[in-house]
Amino acid sequence: MFRFVRRRARPPPSLLGSPIRNLALGIGFTLSVIVCATVAYWLAGWSIGDAFYMVIITVYTVGFGETRPIDTHLLRGITVSTIMLGCTGMIFVTGALVQYITLNQLNQIFGLKRMSTQIGKLNRHVIICGHGRIGSALAHELHAGGADFVVLEQDEASALRARDLGYHYMHADATDEDALRAAGIERARILATVLANDAANVFITLSARSLNPNLEIIARGELPSTERKLLLAGAHRVVLPTHIGAERIAEMILFPATARFILDSDKMRDFERVLRSLGLDLEVIAVEADSLASGQTIAWVEQQAQGTFFIVRINRRDGDAISQPARETTIGPGDGVVIVGRGARAQAVSDLFTAREVRWRVRHR
Repeated sequence: MFRFVRRRARPPPSLLGSPIRNLALGIGFTLSVIVCATVAYWLAGWSIGDAFYMVIITVYTVGFGETRPIDTHLLRGITVSTIMLGCTGMIFVTGALVQYITLNQLNQIFGLKRMSTQIGKLNRHVIICGHGRIGSALAHELHAGGADFVVLEQDEASALRARDLGYHYMHADATDEDALRAAGIERARILATVLANDAANVFITLSARSLNPNLEIIARGELPSTERKLLLAGAHRVVLPTHIGAERIAEMILFPATARFILDSDKMRDFERVLRSLGLDLEVIAVEADSLASGQTIAWVEQQAQGTFFIVRINRRDGDAISQPARETTIGPGDGVVIVGRGARAQAVSDLFTAREVRWRVRHR
């Protein structure tokens, strides 16, 4: 069973132990001294401009000279108090600022070192290339499932989000082989490249395959034409999010009963998880008129598919549904067939269930 190491929550720091609080306290104290001293000079008969200028050069210890003669006991008392309190406040603010900057730099250095050490201890883990819309959802699911994984993200803001969520992460370009090595690709079990750039996904797949021939690679593709390139580059499975989303919507429209049964049933969702763990998928395909499968038996269609999928249910165009259909059952145009298949079934599904004219146009395009 996979496990995920979550950073333990630390107790809130004390007042003097927090650089941010020290800085805020020092600034507040110094501003109070400046305001009070300015008001005191003004009450002693100075103008606001002269009073404020005198306070600023005193607090910052510039020493340009007195704006007006300090010739009374009241003015000397105000000046001495301003020097003592103002200089103390500025020293405190300067110390808190240095503490804040130094602590942040040290945390960054030791944080990166600690993260690198943790990644170096991972074995049989998952590498996620990209922490965008799909990558973040994938990381969330793996986190919920207790899997060890590393996120590679080039964008700084996205990398920081992964850090804030407690994930193992690297702010690096996944197309760089050194970054893949640092993520432990030689020890990894699976690499999922889910960038929105198809060319980058192909390049990452090629690099990952050369670095670890035994690595299982799952790649994302935006354009259908990219699927073949990714498979040739070494990906075991290719996911087309746009295509999958369109198929799901079509299932809901054409076969609402079956779509509701598949998507809304807890048992079916559990069954789909089991299928995915075995490298299989469950989906509903609409049989187009003038396709090769139209008018053929299930046995013939499965034979032509050469084991890439098999049919478990048929939804007739008139609304009838046949569960566990016999191999001699004929498939008609407009029927919906529920298939269980492997990741490489896409070409067989297209060849068998798509109309001949559409296939011809796609190939010639």
